[in-house]
Amino acid sequence: MLVLVDTPIWSLALRRRGADLNPREQRLTAALRELIQDGRAQLIGPVRQELLSGLREETSFKKLRDQLRAFEQVPLDVVDYEEAARLHNQCRGRGIAGSPIDFLICATAQHRNWQIFTTDRDFSRYADVLPVKLYNVS
Repeated sequence: MLVLVDTPIWSLALRRRGADLNPREQRLTAALRELIQDGRAQLIGPVRQELLSGLREETSFKKLRDQLRAFEQVPLDVVDYEEAARLHNQCRGRGIAGSPIDFLICATAQHRNWQIFTTDRDFSRYADVLPVKLYNVS
């Protein structure tokens, strides 16, 4: 099964030094490496944008941009955006708030029957309401 990788996971692997990671973070980055090696890690444009945003130095921006260019970008359809809005409304009706990008991630993964790999705890709340599958690392 393919896995849509969220910003916090990419950030651990690409924006942080391996020596600075705690054991849990090292397991997460090892899991990402395995997904990449197996050709299962997926990246969407909004996640790419989040990763590249906030880099103060142009050299850091270019380095990360070039690393991310190794990954094909999943093309999003109108249906993905419409479904993201519907999922947002569904969660909102149950008292669960979230960001537009989070719901786009949920819609994209749900539409393609993919898992979501993230450390963002909001996704656990979404999974209580939405039929999304979270990728778990032991």
